[in-house]
Amino acid sequence: MPQPASAPPVKPPTPRERARVRTIEDIVRLGREHLAARGAAALSLRAVARDLGVVSSAVYRYVENREELLTLLLIDAYNELGDDVEAAVAALPGADFAGRFNALGSAVRRWALREPACYGLLFGSPVPGYRAPAERTTGPGTRVILALMAILDGAYRAGRLAEPGGQAAVGPPLAADLARIRSGMGLAVPDRLLARGALVWTSLFGAISFEVFGQYGADTFAAPDELFAHHLAVLAELAGLRPSEEQPR
Repeated sequence: MPQPASAPPVKPPTPRERARVRTIEDIVRLGREHLAARGAAALSLRAVARDLGVVSSAVYRYVENREELLTLLLIDAYNELGDDVEAAVAALPGADFAGRFNALGSAVRRWALREPACYGLLFGSPVPGYRAPAERTTGPGTRVILALMAILDGAYRAGRLAEPGGQAAVGPPLAADLARIRSGMGLAVPDRLLARGALVWTSLFGAISFEVFGQYGADTFAAPDELFAHHLAVLAELAGLRPSEEQPR
């Protein structure tokens, strides 16, 4: 019998290619340090080059301009957040939809509090004069919402996503948007629950943003962990998720 053709061997990277990867990693690392110390608006490739110990013209061989540095920082932060969220969700059984939702929200908050400057770059005020290239940032930037929708869609397919009563009707324009989202993401969740999922998504990040950016005020809540746990419980209920012990067997 003829044997299937084997895939050609992957060529190992050359020393020059490895050195280039390491240099870009160093630029991103220093860029994150500058972001934390000075903010996105003050990012400077010249300053990064100075800390890297090279002339600015050498850095431009790896990163074309400040906008490219911002894009690299966005991708790096989105992927770090996505890795943390996906690992937290995967640590729980697939059928524990409420637990997975709690793990997702908690992972986003932990990362945001640990990396407030990166969180601000992703979800804070736009950087003046910069527009993120969608073709490079959409994939990394949608990892968390894809993980969230996988939880809600999995719960719905398993018959474990309750449809709360008293919901507002979904009109034709919104229904068209939801149909496009459902088709593009391969979801089964119906309109009213999908619309609630969008509210859960934005409310989750709204609660985290208020905490990260100090918008509650310094003396408003002395128990932020308990407040966020309450928020997660309310959002899970809003989504239609029940605690695992309440799930039908």
